[in-house]
Amino acid sequence: MLTSGSADQLAALTARAANAPSACIQFIEEDRLRLYGGWGVSADWADVTGTRLENSLGGIVACGGEPLIIEDARRDERVPDGVIGWDDGAYLGCPVFDRLGLVLGVCCAYDHRPRKWTPEQVTAVAEAAEVATLLIGERLARHELERQHRFLDAVLDSLHDGVTACDAEGRVVFANERMRRLWGDSPIEDVTGLADISGVPLRRDDLGLFRALRGERVRDAPIAAQGRGRRTRYFLMDAQPIHGLDGRVLGAVQAVQDVTRQRRAERFRSCELAVTTALAEAPSIEAAGPRVLEAVVATLDWVHAELWMVGDGMIRAAARWSAPGWPSGISVPERLAYGQGLAGRAWQVDKPLWMRDVGQPQSLISPDTSAGLLHTALAIPVHHGTGPIGVLTVFADSVEDPEEELVALMSGIAAHLGQFVERRRAEDLQRQLARSKKEYLALIGHELRTPLTSISTYTGLLRSADEATLVRDGPRLIEVIERNTNQLREIIDELLELSALDAGHADVRRTPMDLAAVVREVVDRARAAIDGAPVVIDADLPGELIVPGDRDRLRHVVENLLGSAVRFSPDGGHVTVSLRGTGRDAELAVSDSATDVPRAEREQMFTGHFRTARGHDRTLPGSGLGLTLSRAVVEKHHGSVELTGGDTGTTVLVRLPLEV
Repeated sequence: MLTSGSADQLAALTARAANAPSACIQFIEEDRLRLYGGWGVSADWADVTGTRLENSLGGIVACGGEPLIIEDARRDERVPDGVIGWDDGAYLGCPVFDRLGLVLGVCCAYDHRPRKWTPEQVTAVAEAAEVATLLIGERLARHELERQHRFLDAVLDSLHDGVTACDAEGRVVFANERMRRLWGDSPIEDVTGLADISGVPLRRDDLGLFRALRGERVRDAPIAAQGRGRRTRYFLMDAQPIHGLDGRVLGAVQAVQDVTRQRRAERFRSCELAVTTALAEAPSIEAAGPRVLEAVVATLDWVHAELWMVGDGMIRAAARWSAPGWPSGISVPERLAYGQGLAGRAWQVDKPLWMRDVGQPQSLISPDTSAGLLHTALAIPVHHGTGPIGVLTVFADSVEDPEEELVALMSGIAAHLGQFVERRRAEDLQRQLARSKKEYLALIGHELRTPLTSISTYTGLLRSADEATLVRDGPRLIEVIERNTNQLREIIDELLELSALDAGHADVRRTPMDLAAVVREVVDRARAAIDGAPVVIDADLPGELIVPGDRDRLRHVVENLLGSAVRFSPDGGHVTVSLRGTGRDAELAVSDSATDVPRAEREQMFTGHFRTARGHDRTLPGSGLGLTLSRAVVEKHHGSVELTGGDTGTTVLVRLPLEV
């Protein structure tokens, strides 16, 4: 509270005024007197000034609040025993008060010899005590003001809002820690990168601090600030003038609240609503893709987005979107292999991938795609009940550090997409179920009636034939009845098998098996069955290809596909069977040399009752359910069946995963 230099000077003046060899200034600290300034104080004097209040002459002054004048300590009854270490001496002390009249300490003069204190000397010590009161009061006021400033600074620095104050001339006199972090080393009047909510750049006079100097009160004025890496931050600004007692403006204070997180949360909710609306109104994921990507790009303030869907062992670009005004010409491949590119790698690792800068060497993005314009990229897998079915990728034109909130938003949107696909597939399954009921009825009316009619007709012929006719034509008639009976049994067995697969009651056991050996066995049997027919079966098979599958059911699939190819091939035609491993899948291709199936009819070939006009009855009769049953079995193995064609014929391509 009192510097030692000023206290020592005051003690020296007190000693001279009292014509005493020693003087000191003491302050009360709890229950003791401490020496803060002295003149001519010997070592033994410290014993007097460092004692407890109840055992010192200064304590008598402090407790009584009155001056204490002692001319001979040895003979004065007011002096307690043991207070001083010698027999005599003189003491003159006056209390030091604060502005409220409370005793703060003692101002005293001391002489080792007994002496009389003159009224002038008593007055001089009392005046010195009053000077000490003024000096101490000033020091205490400064101390209290400093304490309040520190308290206020601590409070302001703990705020989440940035606070700035300026004087009447606009000079900044205070900025809390939050404001210094927001503004950095830039002057507070620097408006570089600042704009209003509509994007119009701000001028210096638009800042709340300077508007308040003009007498205006500013409340919740929005500001947008373009920070490092083109990241935009949003603030709400409050400001008001500081008035003096006479009403004049002494300065202004401004508070800035960072609302970037709240604004982003609002935009995230709007994005989710836009995505939900787009998905609700779209018939397919391809139709919803552009609207979903548009909402994502607008929300993130990024520049480009893509939606990739998994199919046929590849991942293909289903939709893409670039921000308006963004340079066009970003090269996006139509398909990517498993693990290739950013989308292929996200499909492979099945987790979000954040790339801080795709323009760096060793990037998953090709230079043709990034073109030096794209930097940060985020890829989020889109999941279905059975695993990843697609990837959502977004790109920024600046380098961005990973953000958990953004990854969470994109994961939520990817979940919406996955649910949409799952819901659409469920609806498709419902429609297929309803259609299947009709198809089964049509099949019963068509496929079952044909062999039953033949059986009934030839049975009637046998019943009405005479003995000679039975001997001559009986074996042929019985052969027709037997053939139609076998065909009827085959139709019923396949109907039961298809129903069991659809209902999930069929037991599909996926154990390691040699698919090449199964295909080779079926080809050999088919060649023997069509021996003499004008159709040639060519096979291109590896020595061994192990896949997890149900041997009996996969053999039935190969028999159905090969039998169908033989039936549809014209005289002199070739049927080709090939098997190979490609990455994660085994590919079985069965091709015939018949005319191509029109694209409009290809999917209908799997419905069970559709007949294309290109067929020719051959040695191996069919039930009409071969492709339908084959697709059901292959899908139970998590594979796919695709019908393709060209000028040279039609190919059925089956893909089966090589791993469980």
